[in-house]
Amino acid sequence: MEPVQLFPRETRGGVAELLDALVASDGTCAHPYVKSGKLSNGPNAMRNLADAVHFLCVLHGRHPGVVDHTARKAVEPEARAWLDLAAAAFATERALLGRIAAAVGPVPSTGGQAGCEAVVAGQRKALDMLAESDRRGCALGASLALALEWRTIRVLLDISAARIDITTPRCTLPDLVATARLTQQFAETPAIERAMTFGAQQLVWQHRGLWDLLATREQARRGG
Repeated sequence: MEPVQLFPRETRGGVAELLDALVASDGTCAHPYVKSGKLSNGPNAMRNLADAVHFLCVLHGRHPGVVDHTARKAVEPEARAWLDLAAAAFATERALLGRIAAAVGPVPSTGGQAGCEAVVAGQRKALDMLAESDRRGCALGASLALALEWRTIRVLLDISAARIDITTPRCTLPDLVATARLTQQFAETPAIERAMTFGAQQLVWQHRGLWDLLATREQARRGG
């Protein structure tokens, strides 16, 4: 799964281009474990997918999530409209994540399970704090990055669902043009732009930490 530019060319520039580059270079689609094919090919792919799904549930499977926290505090009309659409979409995505997690069975047996769960629970807490930040633009930056990141994560969920005969609904996250437009509109000042970038970076880095952990768990199961 190769990194791609997510925003349409005509909407790139400024903070939108920064977020685009951040997700493409450091996000889920660029992580070596995701790109390795171990989640989609080979005899252990289903175990690896199950592992990923269960830990994604810990990180994003509970309500309220990142977008819900952000929406609760948003007052700007343009941000509110985007966040309402995104929150409704993530409600569907959480339900799908839960269905897949229930269907794939228990977490694959891996050493250090309790410690891994504690790490991801800590990540979840960090994301909650980020999404409840009073720094204008920070929570929105995290929500925008999550919406971009989810496009890759949803591919992995679709692969998991196909293997266990679950039909996935259409993903209804706000389209990329609307997302890029909001990103540009909201970054009214350098301070807001910095806050949005910080929020996005923190979200992406938490995801990167999750994939690092999952890659280590996969290696442990192979006895590496």
